[in-house]
Amino acid sequence: IEFIGKQVKDMYGTYIGKVIGTITDIDGSVQTVGVDCGSEGLKQIALEQLVIQGQFVIFIPRWRLDAQRLLREKGLTMRRIRALMDIVSENDDMKEDAELIHEKYKMKLLTLDETERQIKEKLEKRLAELDGQLKSIRMLRFDAKLQNKSNEISDSKYDLVKTHTVEIIEHIEHEKAEITSIQRRINDLSVESGERIESPKQDVHSAAISYLGKVESPSPSQPKTPVSADIGVGNSIPTAPTPK
Repeated sequence: IEFIGKQVKDMYGTYIGKVIGTITDIDGSVQTVGVDCGSEGLKQIALEQLVIQGQFVIFIPRWRLDAQRLLREKGLTMRRIRALMDIVSENDDMKEDAELIHEKYKMKLLTLDETERQIKEKLEKRLAELDGQLKSIRMLRFDAKLQNKSNEISDSKYDLVKTHTVEIIEHIEHEKAEITSIQRRINDLSVESGERIESPKQDVHSAAISYLGKVESPSPSQPKTPVSADIGVGNSIPTAPTPK
């Protein structure tokens, strides 16, 4: 009921339409909100994509919700894996239990890969749409300048075109910047999770030692020999020089 009659804008200030009603489930909960978008007709928008803010209803695009959900799930999974490594490095008796849990979270990361691929496609598609809109708006603004110079429209009309187009361009640039930021965060998590998954030969204990950079030094009574275990990618432990 609070939605009805309010104007709807997107997160960047662009007017979308007006709420004219809701569709509810049998228990009375709102499923979708009907928005009159003028010439585009009636749109049914999921409740989770709308937030009341004062006299307006703010529309949150689906790509943003999906991307934020992915970042939360993947970020939490990576924190769990790091915590698991810390626990095993402190208590070797929990190694077997930790290996089972490690497999669980590793599989979770793998299942998130498909979701990540779909979201990346959505983000790329949205960027292409925004670039197309920018091109059209700049062409419109340039044509208005051309009409003004040829005395087809007055200075006041041209100034009005400039004011509106500058505002739209700012909205588009803000959305593009947010998409680029989210893409960077997703890629950073992908690189980190890839490093965790691409070590199937290491058990959890070895992974924990490698992650923390802790390697036990051999005792003075034992000769120093090359260590076969990997200490990070592309690194090895040098042997002691042979005395002459």
